[in-house]
Amino acid sequence: MNSVGESCTDLKRDYDQCFNRWFAEKFLKGDRSEDPCTETFRKYQRCVQKAIKEKDIPVDGVEFMGPNKDKPES
Repeated sequence: MNSVGESCTDLKRDYDQCFNRWFAEKFLKGDRSEDPCTETFRKYQRCVQKAIKEKDIPVDGVEFMGPNKDKPES
């Protein structure tokens, strides 16, 4: 799946691959010590935020999740 910004698609692919590798090889085996994909995610997130502004996509009231964000209570 492509990203909201065409210029972000490669970053999205890099993050997806990093996350899937970490999830399968570490997280599911009980190793929750670190997430090596945080910086890749942040680069992708910045790209998406820029694309959203450039495309004038309204995001008022939308909360974004990411590393170090509080998770919603269930």
